[in-house]
Amino acid sequence: MIAIGFWYRPFDDKRAGRRGEVSACSVAATHDFCDAVAGLSTALRNPVLRVDRTSILPPRDTPGAVDPFITQANIGTTICRPGYARSVRPSFAVTAPVKRRLMDAQHPGESFADYELDHLIPISLGGAPLDLRDLWLQPRRGQANAADKNALAYVLWRLVCERRLPLRTAQQAIRRDWTKAYDTYATPENLARYHFAHRQEERD
Repeated sequence: MIAIGFWYRPFDDKRAGRRGEVSACSVAATHDFCDAVAGLSTALRNPVLRVDRTSILPPRDTPGAVDPFITQANIGTTICRPGYARSVRPSFAVTAPVKRRLMDAQHPGESFADYELDHLIPISLGGAPLDLRDLWLQPRRGQANAADKNALAYVLWRLVCERRLPLRTAQQAIRRDWTKAYDTYATPENLARYHFAHRQEERD
């Protein structure tokens, strides 16, 4: 009963309310990212359950990998340039077989639609587009899901491109434990500040 009470205990009303605001895509944004952030109001209305983290963090053989050509010095002409992530993101023809292999090995018989082939370090933060060390299957449902990580990636991208956070700091934070990085950077204030104030150009 204590465990059930812990799981269903009310979340902080103020914080939940602010996150709920982010789900309202009130201005122009890409459809995928809009859908991703919309998941915040359901997935993060309750705190992440810290007991079993195997389903919300990548496996140990996915430590993350970066593109060595992306540096702090050139972010203005690379990751912060409109359209960058889209221009280097692998095509579906390339990623589909990778997802199939991972699904067969890790989630046999489960639906493809329930998982997103995710870059642990997002391409928009200099993640390596085709390095298997940076690719993992992230659940699209439940607590701390793919939509929540996408929202974190967007906040970090904005902070990096506004020179408010060093690129390497953002990369290390999301690769070590993205849920802790969410608590640190995807604050209600940052989510509100970056609530599609401008047309969203980049996302992983």
